[in-house]
Amino acid sequence: MTEPAEHRLDEESPNIRRPVLRAAHISKTYNMGDLEVHALREVDFTLFSGELVVLLGPSGSGKSTLLNILGGLDFPTSGEVFFDSAELTAFDDRALTQFRRDHVGFVFQFYNLIPSLTARENVSLVTEIATSPMRPDDALDLVGLGDRRNHFPAQLSGGEQQRVAIARAIAKRPDILLCDEPTGALDSTTGIVVLEAIETVNRELGSATALITHNAAIAGIADRVASLADGRIASIVENARRCSARDVHW
Repeated sequence: MTEPAEHRLDEESPNIRRPVLRAAHISKTYNMGDLEVHALREVDFTLFSGELVVLLGPSGSGKSTLLNILGGLDFPTSGEVFFDSAELTAFDDRALTQFRRDHVGFVFQFYNLIPSLTARENVSLVTEIATSPMRPDDALDLVGLGDRRNHFPAQLSGGEQQRVAIARAIAKRPDILLCDEPTGALDSTTGIVVLEAIETVNRELGSATALITHNAAIAGIADRVASLADGRIASIVENARRCSARDVHW
């Protein structure tokens, strides 16, 4: 399958930043009894250093499957995935675990915080195993929660819990930040605050960031928008300029 023209031009531009993750002709098929479900079909995609990409599409379009494969949480049925020059699809489970631990931060729709730990302690779970982490307090300050560091999840709003989850993801200083519907469980006002936190992390740490959403209104905050449909990337469009999360309305 030929990669979309927009993407080829991006990669050939002399001003483009370094490719961090690259998927080449990846497909993913699930067998459900006699039924084959094609979650991805010959997808080519590259995530560049420092950029923020929105992966846009309806439920079932393949967004989460693509993100999980890029992050080393799943394997494609066919095709290859590269982190810099290393082929992730040739890694064993131990090497993939090390890749995720050292290089990738994940943010999901549901916060997955430990209820019995404070915000600082939840973030510390990552800093204790990372090779070159930031201080938990610094990570919380980066997402605007320095004054809530000693609060437990039950004492925090949904948006604050999601920002703690972002702080936990970025405390290891990841090369890559992968966000799967981070505003999906939030109202628009709270969601914008969470998007602002992601913008700040992308700008201040330079983490290459991919954000899944079904909400087209969010697309404006991205450098590029990849639209998925039926397991394929239908288009990749570069925004002339990124708008601020504060300007997003839905």
